[in-house]
Amino acid sequence: MSPEDAHARNRFLIIGIMRLLGVVVTGAGVLIVRGVLPGYAWAGVVVILIGLLDVFVIPQMLARKWRTPPADR
Repeated sequence: MSPEDAHARNRFLIIGIMRLLGVVVTGAGVLIVRGVLPGYAWAGVVVILIGLLDVFVIPQMLARKWRTPPADR
């Protein structure tokens, strides 16, 4: 595997892990709001919003930042 391929694989894994962690954080926020985990309901809402940000926004930002630049013609 070339260094470029390894680098691309690592970036792909990071984006996937970010999405997975976002789902876990969102689930924890839902459990806080429902009272299963200790905490204030408003804090659970904040945790849900952070988790949704991790699922939908952060991976897009990373993909845009790491996008391969177009080749000059």
